[in-house]
Amino acid sequence: MKLPIARLALVTLFAVAPVAPLTYAQTAGQDMKQAGKEVKDAAKETGKATSKTAEKAGKKVKDTTKKATKKVEPKTPDKQ
Repeated sequence: MKLPIARLALVTLFAVAPVAPLTYAQTAGQDMKQAGKEVKDAAKETGKATSKTAEKAGKKVKDTTKKATKKVEPKTPDKQ
């Protein structure tokens, strides 16, 4: 009983094994297209991160300027 099962498994392995790599293969054109999409997505993510960082920095500068103004204002005499 074990021999026919082993033989069937062996035959199935050799029948399917050569086909398996071919089902996942991509052409050079498909590879280039996929690489282009990945680069595009990476550029979008970088742009979003840069925008977010610039916004944070701008808010921080505004906050620090307000704090400094409030600190210096009482020490500055009014010129009228």
